[in-house]
Amino acid sequence: MENETDPLESAIGERLRLLRTARDQTLDDLASASGVSRAMISRIERGEASPTAQLLSRLCAALDLTLSAFFAFSQGDGEPLSRREKQTVWRDPETGYQRRAVSPPSTASRVEVVDVEFPAGARIAYPPETAKAGMTQHVWLFSGTLRMTIAGTVHDLAPGDCLYMSITEGHVFENPGTEPAHYAVVLDRGRN
Repeated sequence: MENETDPLESAIGERLRLLRTARDQTLDDLASASGVSRAMISRIERGEASPTAQLLSRLCAALDLTLSAFFAFSQGDGEPLSRREKQTVWRDPETGYQRRAVSPPSTASRVEVVDVEFPAGARIAYPPETAKAGMTQHVWLFSGTLRMTIAGTVHDLAPGDCLYMSITEGHVFENPGTEPAHYAVVLDRGRN
């Protein structure tokens, strides 16, 4: 039986390889900068492994990219309309976290909007991203519960709450509830 590869996983692998080689980085260079093993990076690039949200975040930080910029596969002409059926959707294989890149790719806007479904009981910790000085985000909860820990301070969000934070601080997303949390992340990349 032939091993079928998920088209998005193949696209993720190809995107990672292209970004790495465009920066003249070897697998060893990216492994050293990200703390992700050379073998794992190679498996992702070949479409043999699905990166988790935490692992992909570390790779993006080493490439000086946001997750949204990483998932902007299209290099279009800055079309201002992003149709739902064309938006990139990615699911973390470890937690089931699902992110939809809502913003139109390839525009001059420094703001990115992401729609997230976060399963009950899921937890993702993101390390501080010092390379992204000046970047901020708002997390706006639509339904469910969300616990955010930023630099050691815990914030429990209820539907309608919105939390602002710097990307340079380590932060933890956690859903302590029994239902999925649905929220938007509005990311400001700072000055261009």
